Amino acid sequence: MSSDQTRSNLLNQPPLQLRQQISFYLEDIETPIGKFINLVITGLVLLSSAIFVAETYPLPEGMRSLLDRVDSIILWLFAVEYLIRLWCAEDRLRHVLSLYSIIDLLTILPFFVGTIDIQFIRVFRWFRILRLIRFLEGRTIVGYISQEDSVIFTRILLTLFIIIFVYSGLIYQVEHPKNPNVFSTFLDAVYFSVATMTTVGYGDVTPRTELGRLLTILMILTGIAIIPWQLGDLIKRLIKTTNKVETICPGCGLGYHDADAEFCKVCGTRLKPGCPVTFER
Repeated sequence: MSSDQTRSNLLNQPPLQLRQQISFYLEDIETPIGKFINLVITGLVLLSSAIFVAETYPLPEGMRSLLDRVDSIILWLFAVEYLIRLWCAEDRLRHVLSLYSIIDLLTILPFFVGTIDIQFIRVFRWFRILRLIRFLEGRTIVGYISQEDSVIFTRILLTLFIIIFVYSGLIYQVEHPKNPNVFSTFLDAVYFSVATMTTVGYGDVTPRTELGRLLTILMILTGIAIIPWQLGDLIKRLIKTTNKVETICPGCGLGYHDADAEFCKVCGTRLKPGCPVTFER
């Protein structure tokens, strides 16, 4: 069933099916309503992350106060979204224990414990960027991309960005209170994270706390294991893409195929000159 048919069926259902309609639009990224909702959520994630980065720099008191108010509003919206997702879930226990739900909870946890003096809990706020994983399921929020390689490129690059961003946020929150001269801004933390995960290790920026050193070890292990794997996939895709030629499929319009391809890999239409032949699915 296509996305349009699903949307039509949901809209024609009685009000008792409101939960199914809301749940559909929260996950859908093809219909106009679903695309708008998820674009708004993505924008709030990026805005929230940008606010946290900006607050690591010296700012006028008025500007900092404004950013704090905007951040509080975003936290409210994330909290409401979390409760709506929980309300829409058919199996709520399974939903609460799912990876995405745990990530969502970590993003709003400081909102619920803000009155408690637990400084380390603020590190969870940096996990908001992980919400972008929702859009890495082979689709994009602006529609399907005809070339699968572009989707894979996006997944790899965003994965690398998420790893660096989260580690930088964690090391900044841990080291800045004890080592403000070295980790004075978020950019200092990014510099340290990249130098550490690429195993360059200049040594000009070093953590002092035990937790900071533990994070450094995790960064090194991540740099050894995950980053080469991601970059290796990226290089493989680049090599694979260079081996393709521009051959427009007369059936579906796909523009690039392997040099020796006789049939379209999407619709099965014959690419060679002659009478088009299609495979039955």
